[in-house]
Amino acid sequence: MLLEVTEDVTSSASGGPQTMFALLGATTLVLVAGVPWMLPAAAGGTNLKSPQNVEVYIVDDTFILRWDGSSPSVRNVTFSADYQTLENDTWLKLPGCQSIANTKCNFSSLKLNIYEEIKLRIRAEEGNNTSPWHYVDSFTLFGKAQIGPPKVHLEAEDKAIIINITPPGTKGRGMWSLDSSSFTYSLEIWKNSSSGDRRTETVYPRDKIYKLSPETTYCLKVKARLLPRKIGVFSPVYCIKTTVENKLPPPENIQVDAENRIYVLKWDYAYENVTFQAQWLHAYLKKIPGDNSDKWKQIPNCENVRTTQCVFPKNTFRKGIYLIRVRASDGNTTSVWSNEEKFDTQFQITLLPPVIAMKSTNDVSLRVYISATEEPENRAMNHPYPLTYEIVFWENTSNAERKIVDKRTDFTFPKLKPLTAYCVKARALIQDEKWNKSSVFSDTVCEKTKPGNTSKTWLIAGVCAALLSIPVVVYVMKLLCRCIGYVFFPSSKPPSAIDEYFSEQPLRNLLLFTSEEQTERCFIIENTNTIIAIEETHQTDGEHKKYNSQTSQDSGNYSNEDESSESKLSEEFVHQETE
Repeated sequence: MLLEVTEDVTSSASGGPQTMFALLGATTLVLVAGVPWMLPAAAGGTNLKSPQNVEVYIVDDTFILRWDGSSPSVRNVTFSADYQTLENDTWLKLPGCQSIANTKCNFSSLKLNIYEEIKLRIRAEEGNNTSPWHYVDSFTLFGKAQIGPPKVHLEAEDKAIIINITPPGTKGRGMWSLDSSSFTYSLEIWKNSSSGDRRTETVYPRDKIYKLSPETTYCLKVKARLLPRKIGVFSPVYCIKTTVENKLPPPENIQVDAENRIYVLKWDYAYENVTFQAQWLHAYLKKIPGDNSDKWKQIPNCENVRTTQCVFPKNTFRKGIYLIRVRASDGNTTSVWSNEEKFDTQFQITLLPPVIAMKSTNDVSLRVYISATEEPENRAMNHPYPLTYEIVFWENTSNAERKIVDKRTDFTFPKLKPLTAYCVKARALIQDEKWNKSSVFSDTVCEKTKPGNTSKTWLIAGVCAALLSIPVVVYVMKLLCRCIGYVFFPSSKPPSAIDEYFSEQPLRNLLLFTSEEQTERCFIIENTNTIIAIEETHQTDGEHKKYNSQTSQDSGNYSNEDESSESKLSEEFVHQETE
């Protein structure tokens, strides 16, 4: 029972010097009651337990190996560790971790490639007795490394705080030597009098925090981040008080516009009779730690200007991203610099209207082709930032418009009215999360649609109908001409229906009797006004029968040169019939 109490006390005493009193008490107990427990070790020795819960802890350039001790004991137990790389199968002694009496060691002096995999092993030692090795899984120093807190230096202005951040790790060497410019920093800032209202911002190593109040104490803390997964710990809290408000405020609303081959820098300012100065800086320099105040350069034609704008040529800047700042001066009084405005030269190009060509197709459609204006700036811009086009299409006689926004340069408008004029215009757009630029609309182009297949069908049908109607028209005209001839130009001969009975056949045939019943129709013209039709039926028995006669009116326009002889013959025939 006494031994168990001794182990508990000793285990708690190994935690640090503040438990030294408990350690002394435990040692006394061991001296009194531990002799029988030590006898097996004196006789043949006892095996030590391996260290447990071994952990590699790396922050920036500090490498720590930590573990839990072996069985609690008052004996003189130490710990030693070895390392092995994949290129070398030999286990080497880990510097800073040999014969360590504590439960951690610092091996920061180890000079290895931080991206090379290594293995560690550690054991407990007591004289000639050693515990079995405890092996640590392979790892890389960079993979285990955590980002420590950055160092921060602050400078106060009236409505802003300038912050200077030193990246974590050793400058120029160590764990982050290749990533010092890749860190991004986020800070939390709040008024010292109100810890609840905090503002979070992403800042550069040297940056300025705006929109603060004069003569106010602000506190902040910063942490570094290395994408994609490494996030550091916050720095200690730093506090600073802003200065008295400056007499001259800084210019506001800085913007740069492109016009043809020049840039126009504009800003807003409330006071008059002051001069302005503008400077520029490469944006990438803000990511490099350290003071970059001496790297700002003067913008041509933008020094000591008295207007709220200045003009400078485009060749001042090459392709890239820049920062611009402006400040005001009134004699010996100078304002602080304005907010640093970032602009990309590729977005500061004037978007020219596109060129439009329109063509009519046979299926009553219009095809529209769009191309960029032949300008060097546009060709350079089209590659990294594709243009989007807004097309406005309408019928020439109507105000109803159709709008299409697309990245295509070839559009077809189908199912239009045949032989109708349509118009189109377009403009170029750059649509991005941060940018929204557009050109003016192009010139209006109009085109008339073709007749299409429907018109052809009607044309063919019309031709066929015309061809078919020609015989009908000819026949009708012929009839009309005959009618006109009968009315206005009568013939001197009798109609054929009458003339056929006055042919050269002998008249005696009218009185002949045949074996078969014959019926003949005769016409007797009397006084050229009456025609008597007589029908006779001659039978073999010689009987005759008289049929009714019918008078018929004739126009009186027809006569025969043998009229007198025929009249006599008719009278004789009638006389015989009477008898």
